[in-house]
Amino acid sequence: MSVTTLDAGSSHILDNPAWAALTGPHAHFAERMGHAARYHQDVAPFYAVSDEDDPRAWVDLAALVGPGGTASVRGVTEAPEGWEVVGTGHGVQLVDTGLRAEPDPEAVRLGPADVPEILDLVARTEPGPYLPRTVEMGTYLGIRYRGRLIALAGERLHPPGWTEISAVCTDPAYRGRGLATRLVRAVAAGIKERGERPFLHARADNANAIRLYESIGFTLRRRTVFSLLRQTEAAVLEETA
Repeated sequence: MSVTTLDAGSSHILDNPAWAALTGPHAHFAERMGHAARYHQDVAPFYAVSDEDDPRAWVDLAALVGPGGTASVRGVTEAPEGWEVVGTGHGVQLVDTGLRAEPDPEAVRLGPADVPEILDLVARTEPGPYLPRTVEMGTYLGIRYRGRLIALAGERLHPPGWTEISAVCTDPAYRGRGLATRLVRAVAAGIKERGERPFLHARADNANAIRLYESIGFTLRRRTVFSLLRQTEAAVLEETA
């Protein structure tokens, strides 16, 4: 896999997309404490800090999660003072460098009334976290067969100028028919109509998904790690002393 770098040598908005979204287009979904923020708990499980090297950000995050609380944060490999890493996952970030975006005549817009079906499909296919109000983060499209939802894709993180395509999944009984590709193109069409650029994330070990995304016009931008951090007892005592 080739890796491209946008604005090499300088920071880029996609280096910290959750923070950019929570302090930008998704601010209405945010709970914020100074240099730390998270999505409402029924929207998405993501937390972010303004700068992982700034001790103030971790103090603010500790206040946000509460004593002994946990936070899923991107890009952290070593626990800052007062925290411990309890789990990690490796991923990749891909950006659109040549995707053909086009509406799909069979794709239907999904909303709150479709959430039970969406959650059922997500539970069976495991494309990543999806909560009852995730559908409110952006446009979600599905394909139905005989009334049953069999494929899904939609918009998640929304840093300024960019929109993440997420929850790409197909019922196992209907795979191999190009449904995921069609929905990715259809979701991307709406993103590009707004003058924005699509990007997405995938698990680093999901070679089939990465290969598919690269074949339709995405380029691997960077590899990253997602860590689940827990505030330690010591951190609580230090902050309340």
